[in-house]
Amino acid sequence: MQTITEQIRALADPKNAEFVSRLMPHIPPEQILGCRTPPLRALAKSLGTDAPEVQAFLQTLPHSFFDENQLHAFLISRIRSFLECIAAVEAFLPYIDNWATCDQLSPAVFRKEAAQLLPYIDRWMQSPHTYTVRFAIGMLMQHFLDARFDPAYPERIAAIRSDEYYINMEIAWYFATALAKQPDAILPYLVQRRLPEWVHKKTIQKCIESRRIPDETKVYLRTLR
Repeated sequence: MQTITEQIRALADPKNAEFVSRLMPHIPPEQILGCRTPPLRALAKSLGTDAPEVQAFLQTLPHSFFDENQLHAFLISRIRSFLECIAAVEAFLPYIDNWATCDQLSPAVFRKEAAQLLPYIDRWMQSPHTYTVRFAIGMLMQHFLDARFDPAYPERIAAIRSDEYYINMEIAWYFATALAKQPDAILPYLVQRRLPEWVHKKTIQKCIESRRIPDETKVYLRTLR
């Protein structure tokens, strides 16, 4: 029987590995197998989350390959128990070293148990680790911009000051997405220039590129650059 890593290796795509390597220049090319996302998701589904070999894989950190981290994120995202999922997320977050794995980690159970998630998000936002902070912002963006929205959430994100590109880019994504869903609460952040200058400009750029924001709002945002 093939190990999980052997099953991942069987999905390797050298041409895609070259493409991924250009997107992740800080990861050594020999650590990227080039597995495409749909086959990795299918593998995660076929493996389940309860088998002993899966549990062993989830507990074996750090992994050797970027693609193993991707599968790891997909497996965690399928865990149905909130407490088991949180434990797996917290064990994995310190080992995430790129935006793609960070953004692929999206546990389905968090949608159902969002209220329990908030204390963890608060703690993750205080982390010195770039991708833990990015993940926390992403969770607020995914689960707390609609019926669960509270004006306190963008306040917390706006207070973040970082020199890390991948944190600042996620803040810009958050405010651009939030403006589409909660315009009355979010527009003042841009009018009053409450975000760091780079984040402010990147947020406006993403808003202008968005199909979810009305054209008349985009015209006004251009005056705020």
